Amino acid sequence: MDILITHGGLARTRSMHVRPTQLWLILSALVVAMLLLSGTVYHFVFLKAVRDGWPVVSQIVGPVLGRDAVQRERFTRENLDAMAQKVGELQAKLLKLEAVGDRVAGLAGIKPEELRALDDAGKAPTSSAPAPATAPAAVDGRGGPFVPAKGQPGEQINQLMSQLDSQADRSGDVFVLVESRLLTKRLEMLMVPSIAPVDGTVGSGFGFRIDPFNRHAALHTGLDFPAPIGTPIHAAAGGRVIEAEQDGAYGLALQIDHGNGLVTRYGHTSQILVKPGDLVRRGQEVALVGSTGRSTGPHLHFEVLLEDVPQDPAKFLARGESLDAAERASAAVTPAVSRRKSR
Repeated sequence: MDILITHGGLARTRSMHVRPTQLWLILSALVVAMLLLSGTVYHFVFLKAVRDGWPVVSQIVGPVLGRDAVQRERFTRENLDAMAQKVGELQAKLLKLEAVGDRVAGLAGIKPEELRALDDAGKAPTSSAPAPATAPAAVDGRGGPFVPAKGQPGEQINQLMSQLDSQADRSGDVFVLVESRLLTKRLEMLMVPSIAPVDGTVGSGFGFRIDPFNRHAALHTGLDFPAPIGTPIHAAAGGRVIEAEQDGAYGLALQIDHGNGLVTRYGHTSQILVKPGDLVRRGQEVALVGSTGRSTGPHLHFEVLLEDVPQDPAKFLARGESLDAAERASAAVTPAVSRRKSR
């Protein structure tokens, strides 16, 4: 393309040759310059005219910008409303989870004072502004329509999200505390005689009875479990074997130390399957029923001693049954709680 440039009738005409590529670059530059100019005019002239209320420009441009602003505000508010609804649903679920946590904490033996201490430790001031020293007087009349401040929906959602975060932390702490307490109870149960050493009914209980040999009243210091010779005998709790030998009237007897001065004795056995120093677990097979020592027939004589003083084994076995029931109940609750937390 040739461009002719002249200054007058007698002036010399100049010719400029422009290639197509150069022409496209010039046109592109002009378009970019026009866009930049229009954007500058829009932001620094039209918006300022609307904000400052210029007489003519604001009346022309105001409705157009107003429609755009209304559309943006409606879109933003719809999104905020949807987010607020979701946050509300999450808050309701967390409240249900917190209620379940409180009930499970009660089953685990956690006192309400501990939960209140947990709540007090997790509380933080919600505002840096100082609180008024006194409440306003009843005669101080106030009122008027509620006009929400700009950006308030977003601030409300931020506050709700902060509350949800605090509730989630609190629920997590409660469940950690419950888990720790349940594990402690389980450990206590494992170290305390809590299961019957032989399957079957009790033939003779703890307390005074007529002695089967001399027919005189005497104290029976344990429980007798009649059973055929060779019936397995299981450890009533975990512990360490401290004796496995002939022990006078007890015959071939076994003693297991469970700590804290608590010992169980298994008398009249026909065979002992462990030796002194062995560590045994709750329910482990440790001996076989026999009729050795001062015995009228095959049975197990089972004793529980606390600081060498005989105790009623039936009380320990009953406590073990209640702990087993509590453990089964907590095991049934745990999957439901896990499902709620994973949602």
